[in-house]
Amino acid sequence: MLSIENLSKRFGSVSEHPLFQAVSLRLAPGESVAIMGESGVGKSTLLNCLAGLEPVDGGRIRLRDTELTALNEDDFARLRRRDFGFVFQSFHLLPHLTLAQNVALPLWLLDLDDRTAGERARAMLERVGLGARADDWPRHLSGGEMQRVAIARALVHEPALVLCDEPTGNLDPERATGVLELLFETIHSAGAIGLLVTHSPTAATHADRVLRLTRDGLVAA
Repeated sequence: MLSIENLSKRFGSVSEHPLFQAVSLRLAPGESVAIMGESGVGKSTLLNCLAGLEPVDGGRIRLRDTELTALNEDDFARLRRRDFGFVFQSFHLLPHLTLAQNVALPLWLLDLDDRTAGERARAMLERVGLGARADDWPRHLSGGEMQRVAIARALVHEPALVLCDEPTGNLDPERATGVLELLFETIHSAGAIGLLVTHSPTAATHADRVLRLTRDGLVAA
């Protein structure tokens, strides 16, 4: 479902200074991988390349039947809205929207009507244990609760690929464990693919596989 072949990214245009190269990976629906590595090796940059937010300098990325590296910017933006979900360290909830409205955002971007979007958002909040808080504001939540809302928002439109960049970096260990269990359980049950970038060995153990990003590609951790 996701195929990465010999992906490379350089510092600027200087070919003799690769950030990373020869990155290859294949993932099936329902599978999750944690990517670790030293600071500065390009873990977040790799996620940005997969999402089309930064250009690659070589290699191919294929999601389902679409070669992402062949898409122009507009086509990639449309595919990203439909097939990608994102979970970040900072929750990025909009403070002027209720929890249900925050979760409904990806559906509105796909032009779903308000009623359908609202129903799906509330159902997703139920799945993450916050159905009774659907009309609350983000400021009333704890960090762990905000991250659960962010997970609901990332998965409400049934994406094929969920990219997670240090999603529990702002949480204490107990809350982090609960959030990660929920995240990977939901990814697996939805048949999505999950890629987690993390510095935490404990967080990485929740994924099906753990890999380490080096300048010369991905290796077993």
